[in-house]
Amino acid sequence: MRIGRVHAGEPMGESYETTEHTEANTKKTEEMSKLTFKDESYRIRGAVYEVYKEMGCGFLEAVYQECLSMEFSFRKIPYVEQMELELNYKGDRLIQAYRPDFICYGEIIVELKAVRKLTDEHRAQLHNYLNASRMRLGFLINFEHFPKVEIERIVKKFWRFSPSVLFPCVLCVPWFFSLISGPFL
Repeated sequence: MRIGRVHAGEPMGESYETTEHTEANTKKTEEMSKLTFKDESYRIRGAVYEVYKEMGCGFLEAVYQECLSMEFSFRKIPYVEQMELELNYKGDRLIQAYRPDFICYGEIIVELKAVRKLTDEHRAQLHNYLNASRMRLGFLINFEHFPKVEIERIVKKFWRFSPSVLFPCVLCVPWFFSLISGPFL
């Protein structure tokens, strides 16, 4: 389980900034305070930056996975490596399964790449992992990017709770629906 450090790279503004720019910065700060899993994300990103600082680019994905696994452990970030995610089709379990590189804190998927450029296929893969796992947050990390590691944060904003997926036996219990009725159904 590993943790990381994040560097803020934005230069400080000058005193002659316009009011519009200041309002934009305020809005950005407010949005940052509402981030999904803010502290956990910060720690994961820090671990990623540390691995990139030590290793640079040019290695295979498996090398970065091993290094990140060690860094997560050093930083005591809870994680599971290559956990199998069950897939279903019309309620029936499939033999095929997804295996994301890491699941951190039991709620955040971390998918590693070592490619020249991230593509929509890579993003779709992470979206599929999020859908299959019913998790809301994922990081797509490209260690091959130069001059610095590339990190994309993907949030499933319109996540929908489906009791039949997680608890198929409760569908016959009427009181269960009174407990879960609300904006997420």
